Amino acid sequence: MTVKMIAVDMDGTFLDDNKSYNKQRFLRQYALLKQKGVRFVVASGNQYYQLQKYFPEIKDEIAFVAENGAWVSDQNEEIFCGELAKEKVHQVLDILAQETDLTLVLCGRNGAYIHHSASDAVMKKLSNHYARLEKRDDLKNIDDTFFKIALQLDHAGVDALMTRLHEQLAAVENIMHPVSSGFGFVDLIIPGCHKAHGIGLLQAKWNIPDCEVLAIGDSDNDLEMLRQAGYSFAMENAVDSVKAVSSWRTESNEDEGVLNVIARLLAREKPFA
Repeated sequence: MTVKMIAVDMDGTFLDDNKSYNKQRFLRQYALLKQKGVRFVVASGNQYYQLQKYFPEIKDEIAFVAENGAWVSDQNEEIFCGELAKEKVHQVLDILAQETDLTLVLCGRNGAYIHHSASDAVMKKLSNHYARLEKRDDLKNIDDTFFKIALQLDHAGVDALMTRLHEQLAAVENIMHPVSSGFGFVDLIIPGCHKAHGIGLLQAKWNIPDCEVLAIGDSDNDLEMLRQAGYSFAMENAVDSVKAVSSWRTESNEDEGVLNVIARLLAREKPFA
């Protein structure tokens, strides 16, 4: 089998712990992938505008599955943009108002929005994920198309929050689905608007079957795309659930695990021989 598409997660996968990567090595690899007709796709929970900042040299050439699949683009052409009815957004915001000790970001097409009470420390932390982030007095009174709500909290509280949200959202017809993005982040997504859905739309556009897709990830929000891909790699630092569904492993995000997989692909080493 051949590989015609590479889909990579960002945080904990493509990026090291300093939110960086070996750009010179990757751009050399990308040039070779481009010559061979292999598509490169960034599949992340991060905001589209933020993801573009990581790839200034090639952002107009590659595809992005942003916001955990809610927004998909190829060469700056919008392929898909999810939309949640405003009354449903309000319902979810009412549910989340009962939660304490978390930061809420309302994610839309034009930008992301946070309550005006957010501290400078919180804004600085979230700047790693949102290039466009605005403070607003009332999150229910914003003119935008919304497709995701991101929550940030202490990592120790994630599992309990996920359990509560599954129960509470199920009681209102599963308006949104909670997924863990790692590092203390939980994303509420429109059901079905996950990374695999976005990657599938690109596959359809490019006529690429699942067996020719290589996917690499580390967190629970990568599970669907790893199950879908013919070649699935878990990072060494991945959570156990990701390792369980992946066919292969690679080195950690601190040891350029993604670039090492691409190097094996280009050299036609196992499992690409």
